[in-house]
Amino acid sequence: MPITSFSLFRNRAPAISASFLRHLSPNAIRHLAVLAATQNVSRKPQPNKNLLRAKHTFKEYSSLAHVLSPNETPSLSESQAIGTVAAAQANFMRVIVQREQEPSISSGKEDSSTKIGVELLCVVKEVLKKIKRRVLVGDKVVVGTIDWVARRGMIENVFQRSSEILDPPVANVDHLLVLFSMEQPMIEPFMLTRFLVEAESTGIPLTLALNKLELVDEETLVAWKNRLQSWGYEPLFCSVETKHGLDSLAFYLRDQTSVIVGPSGVGKSSLINVLRSYLRASDALEGDNWFDPILGSKWFEDQRVGEVSTRSGRGKHTTRHVSLLPLSGGGYLADTPGFNQPSLMKVTKQSLAQAFPEIRKMLKDSEPVKCSFNDCLHLGEPGCIVKSDWERYSYYFQLLDEIRIREEFQLRTFGTKREGDVRYKVGDMGVKQAEPRLEPKKYRRQSRKRINQSILEELDELDDDDSLDLENDPIVRAIKNENQ
Repeated sequence: MPITSFSLFRNRAPAISASFLRHLSPNAIRHLAVLAATQNVSRKPQPNKNLLRAKHTFKEYSSLAHVLSPNETPSLSESQAIGTVAAAQANFMRVIVQREQEPSISSGKEDSSTKIGVELLCVVKEVLKKIKRRVLVGDKVVVGTIDWVARRGMIENVFQRSSEILDPPVANVDHLLVLFSMEQPMIEPFMLTRFLVEAESTGIPLTLALNKLELVDEETLVAWKNRLQSWGYEPLFCSVETKHGLDSLAFYLRDQTSVIVGPSGVGKSSLINVLRSYLRASDALEGDNWFDPILGSKWFEDQRVGEVSTRSGRGKHTTRHVSLLPLSGGGYLADTPGFNQPSLMKVTKQSLAQAFPEIRKMLKDSEPVKCSFNDCLHLGEPGCIVKSDWERYSYYFQLLDEIRIREEFQLRTFGTKREGDVRYKVGDMGVKQAEPRLEPKKYRRQSRKRINQSILEELDELDDDDSLDLENDPIVRAIKNENQ
């Protein structure tokens, strides 16, 4: 049979004579045709390396918000600014940004422009939520799409943090002030230990202060001072009513971001109000605090104060959200909601011992001798140099047991592996594209077989009714046939 043409071989193989093809069987000719068709598939040209590098950089910076270093100065448009998150409530953030103030004509100076603080009500960009990059009070952020008239904007990116605490959620913290009261409510040693362990686990310098000094006698004061010194702390006694110890507190809080933590009712908000008014009245230095003045802000109003409950003896929750409050002498105070049970989520079985100054002192005094086992939990193991003759040993044992149960539950529930919040996939021309990793249970579509099975299970739970002929129902039969 004559063969009219073989254009498939024209570009991929050398010319084949018709006489050669006449001697081939039909199966061999069909095999050659299939082979030629597979070779004729057009191949993509190799991409330019420079183009790949430029495209990868563009994708990395445009698809997802990259992490900004603390000293980085990104280029900003007129509708963008860099600010600090001052408060977080519900889905909104109050951000204080710097804005150039127009020079006044009456001053007669050409270069008299100054920076003023402007408070903006902001929401968080959706991509930050999808990649689980949480925005906390105290974060340095980039705000975009700013409406300077309505004072609104959107948080587009977050700078890298120098420190972070979870209870309460505050970023870039320099100092922790653990505040308790001597009376109303009275100190509970175990609760105080939980707060101290939580503060020690952050690695941030802390100060222990005891308020309401005027409610106890001298004997109780000396007893608690000696007791806390045996724990490894030098307590600072103060009183909002008598202003005792406020000079020392003002010295510790100056020129740094401090967070006051403690249970409800110990006087955190009252102490903040007194310290801020005290510093404004006594500070003679003119600080470069660009929070003063702040347009559209209520930061210089006093914090709401509640009373201690007469029934339970505990404080009432008056502070509902975390807020960062500026001090006129420099530095900031974070007022936080009171809570009586710190989570200790960052404390592990191995790190708990380092949160107790007593254990740290015993380990240091015994150097160069160490425990026989590197993973020693200091519970009387053979060769352990930590003894049990100290007051808070029972608290340490109780907290260790609690953390052990929590870690075992997390291991059974979540396992040891955890997927990242960002995944990368290869796109056109071999370019890696970053995209947020969605939560499977929230976004992944359920299989049709599982949906049909759930319908059958619901039908099986129905009571037997003669009027319902489910076996002959065409929909039920179709679902059963599909699952088989």
